[in-house]
Amino acid sequence: MIFSVKAPIPGFEAIQEVELEKIDEFFLKFISKSDTTTFTLINPLMLRPYEFEIPEYFRTLLEINETSNVLILNIMIIATPIETSTINFIAPLVFNVDNKSVAQVILDANQYPHFGLMESISRYLNKA
Repeated sequence: MIFSVKAPIPGFEAIQEVELEKIDEFFLKFISKSDTTTFTLINPLMLRPYEFEIPEYFRTLLEINETSNVLILNIMIIATPIETSTINFIAPLVFNVDNKSVAQVILDANQYPHFGLMESISRYLNKA
């Protein structure tokens, strides 16, 4: 599925359109249609409770309302071994699946102190 990037992604401002490709139940691939950038994304709800308020600016930008089909994913930096991989929980990607738009939301670290920029996935492995 192709999504239009509605706000520049910090550090990747040239990306204007992306493809979201499912790898499996945990992972997706974020593929830039503007350059060669790709990211591995993970569904945070597969690892931990993950709730935040989408700021009004982004709700308007992405045309999100109470009936919108919203998908929240986080960028994961894959490393070897996998236990040393990290996840960015403080800057989720918010997708409005209905209108195929996406933006990266930078959350206020003071408001969400339990969300880190580079949290080790090892904190969440083997937890039932």
